[in-house]
Amino acid sequence: MLTTADFLNLAQWVGITTLVFAAITGLSFILKWGIKFRLVGATGFLCVLTGGLFALGLVPLTRSVIPDAVRFVRVYDNGATQVVIAVPPQIPAAKLSATLRQAASDLYSYGRLGQSEGELTIRVRTIIHPEPGISQPIYLGQVKRSLSKRDDDKMAIEIYQEKLAQLPAAN
Repeated sequence: MLTTADFLNLAQWVGITTLVFAAITGLSFILKWGIKFRLVGATGFLCVLTGGLFALGLVPLTRSVIPDAVRFVRVYDNGATQVVIAVPPQIPAAKLSATLRQAASDLYSYGRLGQSEGELTIRVRTIIHPEPGISQPIYLGQVKRSLSKRDDDKMAIEIYQEKLAQLPAAN
């Protein structure tokens, strides 16, 4: 993953390229080249690219990593207050809480629409196959966190022990 220093370095090199293109574009107008308006477009695009890379260099890109969290897949997200993630059916019960905390951290966004309700609910589910050709979704737990605070120390994690007992014996 690129760091903010990498983005600033890229912005510097793309900025230099932008200045070179701007000089060539100015020269094309003086010498009346046929591609002068194409060069204007390329220079404008490089200006936008330089600005974007510079902005990424100013904003820290951090992602917290929760130990013992299992990889998950987002299967439903209404963009506001409800998210459903899927985990493998062989998830150990001890890792389910860490996975819910990781999902709460990864899926937090201040731009979610449900600010009036103030709470994001992330439910975790898996699919088991009790018989060939039959799939059964099982909800294993949920976490509720604040939509207004990035570091929510009052997250409510619920794990459904009776549902965990239905999982294959890999626990």
